[in-house]
Amino acid sequence: MTEQTKIADVERKTPTLSLPDAMSTAEVVINQAVEFCAQKMGLEGREAVLQYLQRHDGTACGYCCYSVAKQVAEALGALDQTVKAVYVLDYDATPEDIAFADETQRRLIHLITRVARKTSALQSLVEGLDRALAQSWGKILGMPDLKHILDVQLVDEVDVEKRVGYGALLSSLYQRPIKVWER
Repeated sequence: MTEQTKIADVERKTPTLSLPDAMSTAEVVINQAVEFCAQKMGLEGREAVLQYLQRHDGTACGYCCYSVAKQVAEALGALDQTVKAVYVLDYDATPEDIAFADETQRRLIHLITRVARKTSALQSLVEGLDRALAQSWGKILGMPDLKHILDVQLVDEVDVEKRVGYGALLSSLYQRPIKVWER
């Protein structure tokens, strides 16, 4: 005699995919950047870091920007499979560029994102994340009109092989960006 297993009718549910919205992602990124800065500078608590950031301390801003760059790179890689690697570009502006730049230009985080192919979906993702991060960062710095924090340049294999635009920097001897994420 064989036993038969009864299979109960299981109610089928449509799985829901819940992606974090840009604002909550930006808040997490900024909070983690402030924590990273506090740890690196040996500061006690968020308020101490915020005081340094509001005074535009170069070291504090550098640590926060690096942390934001690394987290943005990880997020782009997780959300878009065409992303192969992300580099942060810390270029030395001339004193004239710094003197005549407005506050927004001084705070841009420059990323070069190497992709299998450039897509409008990835560009939209970057723009949304940029707006959210600018809003969060602007609150911290007391700059509510801050519009941008990210300068993300997408380069594909053709750009890198032919050394076109930002693709040329990936093999530059003099101005090579720092890789912060790779697939």
